[in-house]
Amino acid sequence: MNISKYIKSDTSELLQLVSFRIGKEEFGVNILDVQEIIRMIEITEIPDSPEFVNGVVNLRSEVIPVVDLRVRLGLPKSECDNETRIIVMDLSGKTIGFVVDEVSEVLRIPNNITEPPPEMVLDVNSDFITGIGKMENKLIILLDLEKILSKEELELV
Repeated sequence: MNISKYIKSDTSELLQLVSFRIGKEEFGVNILDVQEIIRMIEITEIPDSPEFVNGVVNLRSEVIPVVDLRVRLGLPKSECDNETRIIVMDLSGKTIGFVVDEVSEVLRIPNNITEPPPEMVLDVNSDFITGIGKMENKLIILLDLEKILSKEELELV
């Protein structure tokens, strides 16, 4: 498992992450992949789309597909609330929104407190996981955005 893409390009060797919660778990993605974080807005459903695709949103005159990250990770669907956010990211050159339960914070953690994920990781499909960050009071699951959607799924979206 290579977590080098999370490492800041200078000599500090810090992982710079946007952390967010889905269910009881805390996740992190490379801050450089995040374009913006927005409150939940009206999503237009698209017929015959995959189960994990909620639909599309119009964000400043750009139509962006929205993926329910909870469903994509194999967790049960949940209702949106005041904490629900859409994290807009660049994924293989395509802008995609990911619905998460709550955005927590921006973290800078030392690379040396991360390790590859165990074979059986919590309740989440481990194919999407790059590593686990061990903080004092919690674990951060590092997601590999390039594996969230296959090339075929990315084309469908």
